[in-house]
Amino acid sequence: TLSGTRRHTRSRGVTVADDKHARPGKGPTMSLWSIWLVGFGVSADAFAASLTSGVKMGRFNYRHALIIALTFAGFQAAMPLLGWLMAANFTGFLDPFDHWIAFALLAIIGGKMTWEALQADEGDSGQESRLDLRRLLILGIATSIDAAAVGVSFAMLEVSILLAILCIGLITLVTSFAAVGIGHRIGVRFRRPAEFLGGVVLIIIGARILLEGLALF
Repeated sequence: TLSGTRRHTRSRGVTVADDKHARPGKGPTMSLWSIWLVGFGVSADAFAASLTSGVKMGRFNYRHALIIALTFAGFQAAMPLLGWLMAANFTGFLDPFDHWIAFALLAIIGGKMTWEALQADEGDSGQESRLDLRRLLILGIATSIDAAAVGVSFAMLEVSILLAILCIGLITLVTSFAAVGIGHRIGVRFRRPAEFLGGVVLIIIGARILLEGLALF
């Protein structure tokens, strides 16, 4: 699971911090199967966020869906690479407040989404919705912060970082695109309750990340 991956990653981070001479690729070999499992784990939050993006679509737009999927895939692939590059120093710098950042961003977006659902007019459901790039970028950052810690664990294993981030990016791309379509289908029938629920889901994701970061979950 994602929470298990995070806890495992944090324990790896402690090992890295204790050994300042550690170098990437000097630990046990990580199989391709394990990389795929990690990819599905870290893409879970992006999948949920993509569902909420699909719910907000008045009419399904393939170009918008692809942009959403590419954004989440890009962040989910870039963050592990960043963690791998910065290895030992990265977790020590980010750990004290990464969960607070993710929680704040997701809570703000989720709260705004629930408020808009309560205020929306029923006649708005058939209108073409614009792609909110600022909202999308914030979601991409908030749902991928944990993935940086995964990159730190990669630095302690014998694994091709390029293969790893390609797998993570590809999995996130496919699952996020599918999630946008699923979210849209739900939103077409249940526009306001689905949008409200989507906002609640984002807040729950943020709360879970915060509780994990505080070692309460």
